[in-house]
Amino acid sequence: MPDLMMTEIPTGMELLRNPFLNKGTAFTEREREMLGLRGLLPPRVLSMEEQCARVLESVRRKPTDLGKYITLMALYDRTRNLFYRVIEENLEEMMPLIYTPTVGQACKEFSHIFRKAQGLFIAAKKRGRIREILQNWPYKNIRIIVVTDGERILGLGDQGVNGMGIPIGKLCLYTACAGIHPLSCLPVCIDVGTNNEELLSDPLYLGMQNRRPRGQEYDDLMEEFMMAVKDVFPRALLQFEDFGNHNAFRLLENYKDRICCFNDDIQGTAGVAVAGIFSAMRMTSRKLQDQKFLFLGAGEAGTGIGELIVSAMRDQGIPEAQARQHCWFVDSKGLVVKNRENLAEHKLTFAHDHEALPDLLSAVHALKPTAIIGVSGQPRTFTQEILEAMARYNERPLVFALSNPTANSECTAEEAYRWTEGRAVFASGSPFAPVSYNGKTYAPGQGNNVYIFPGVGLGAIASRAGKITKEMFLVAAKILAEQVGEEDYQKGNIYPSLTKIRKVSAVIATAVANVAFERGLAGIPRPDDLATYIRSQMYIPQYPAYIQE
Repeated sequence: MPDLMMTEIPTGMELLRNPFLNKGTAFTEREREMLGLRGLLPPRVLSMEEQCARVLESVRRKPTDLGKYITLMALYDRTRNLFYRVIEENLEEMMPLIYTPTVGQACKEFSHIFRKAQGLFIAAKKRGRIREILQNWPYKNIRIIVVTDGERILGLGDQGVNGMGIPIGKLCLYTACAGIHPLSCLPVCIDVGTNNEELLSDPLYLGMQNRRPRGQEYDDLMEEFMMAVKDVFPRALLQFEDFGNHNAFRLLENYKDRICCFNDDIQGTAGVAVAGIFSAMRMTSRKLQDQKFLFLGAGEAGTGIGELIVSAMRDQGIPEAQARQHCWFVDSKGLVVKNRENLAEHKLTFAHDHEALPDLLSAVHALKPTAIIGVSGQPRTFTQEILEAMARYNERPLVFALSNPTANSECTAEEAYRWTEGRAVFASGSPFAPVSYNGKTYAPGQGNNVYIFPGVGLGAIASRAGKITKEMFLVAAKILAEQVGEEDYQKGNIYPSLTKIRKVSAVIATAVANVAFERGLAGIPRPDDLATYIRSQMYIPQYPAYIQE
């Protein structure tokens, strides 16, 4: 167990208060006797399976999803192995509770439901001391850091320090879905303040109550943080999460070659969306080069997907300039075209020669895309008129409503199927229940980044990759698409079942690690059997035996 290679196991209450060592009522009679636990626990010894049943009963009894989230995170604080056993064995039920959509509400309520600090909070006013703050973290063998500044949390916007729920949730998924040991994980929130008026006026808000700095002041803070991470945790992979567009692209560009890092909103979302496109091509017997993609939203997620589509087309021999002509974007001002003034830099390469169009509907009629991809954060923007038009122009239109949480989805699964007469190939960012239409039941897939980032992270960590490349995400997308079977397609699902996620993550990790070795980016010699080596690195949530019976 990383960082717990101690000569003596703590005893009594100290042992029960350590979530990485605590077994609760699963401590055996002999362990209770030898470790000073007699009387500190109820007398009956329960197996881990019996404890899981108790937890599930407690969670399912709660009337709200937020209540279920709070119950699960209380277990996370008490007994980490049991928490991950419950999550891993019930992932389809638990993932919407510990991450999207429930984590969105948990972030909004973070300062009001706060129980116990998890991770590191780095306030801007502590500039000059960030290295010292990182050294305060008690576990030194950190392999993965997820960091946010809370400015663009899901589709909820600026949540300030309340956004800490996102790094915590992401790292829970790294462990549950790819077996990254929880002691190797560190969630971080950079608190530079907030521009959210509601938070600034909330007397219980836990973050700095000032407006966000811009420009050099912000950049200097991030430079100090990144270099401190490189110094204190030199073997850590860093994942940027939910930064605002104006910072996200610049930070990734500045640090992608200086530290092992990636941005999940740009690259992870791209990986899972392109995997869905590859899978849809197999389902419909179509070719990538015959598609025209129209995006609603031209921020991190949208342009990230567009860039990976371009890479995929180039991989198939299509020149880059031609590949870019397959991707069109609509933002808040309408169709992104060349003659528009003051375009953001990340939109320029997708700005084409075309007349200005005011909205998505007019763009659908003019361009007749084969796929619409929603990454706008704007709910119900795939209207009945738009979806009926997509069905009129395409036998099997691709409809990806990827915005999170569920309330922000561009359309529901039922709307997508009903308004396209059951012909849409549909995927969403948040889960939707199966839909019955014209005598057929559709079980649509969730295009969740959890299919991509845990496997990429595991592969990079296991190979000690010096950097994360676009090729790794393209390989991950291809591998993910290959995991979808005919049974999934029959249900309208272009992603594999979440019950297979650890296997999927291991296969993706092996492919990513292989890229690292082939490109000279790995920090260790290549193992003889890479797949077996990757699986051997995966944490299994089980209790250790402290005293031999």
